[in-house]
Amino acid sequence: MNKDLCFFLGIVSKPFGFKGEVILFLDSDSPENYQDMESVFLEIKGKLIPFFIESSRPHAKNNQIVVRFQDIDTEEKAQGLVGCELFMPLSVLPPLSGNKFYFHEVIGFAVIDEVYGKLGIIDTVLEYPNNPIFQILHGEKEVLIPIANHIIKNVDRSNKTITLRAPEGLIDVYLSA
Repeated sequence: MNKDLCFFLGIVSKPFGFKGEVILFLDSDSPENYQDMESVFLEIKGKLIPFFIESSRPHAKNNQIVVRFQDIDTEEKAQGLVGCELFMPLSVLPPLSGNKFYFHEVIGFAVIDEVYGKLGIIDTVLEYPNNPIFQILHGEKEVLIPIANHIIKNVDRSNKTITLRAPEGLIDVYLSA
């Protein structure tokens, strides 16, 4: 599987018990959507390897599930998976509508500020904990805009544009330098 066709789902955080189960931390707003997965891809030595799930159940902590992978039946085998990142194909993501979007979906979208006008194109989304940021290329300059519901006014998928209202003075900080 090509990593470009997948999204990051989480990480194998630690073994659970002595029979090969592991705890998966899911980087998702809706971890319940992944409770009944049949398989995931684990990144091992730079390659995505499919792992089939025999059983899964919620863990006491939010965003975590306990999983038993096929052929992983000892604590030692489970320990060998700790730290591996989990991926799923983009095709399993449910479509979003309105102003909701997946970060990978908006790369290349034009950004229009209600006051300033066209800012540029989204080059990437910088994923900082609790504060993702659009990295926008404006000619030779970089503009960083926080991704927040109160800033984003419209996501137009058909025209590949995002209209927003940046906090006052923020754009000037980047373009006046």
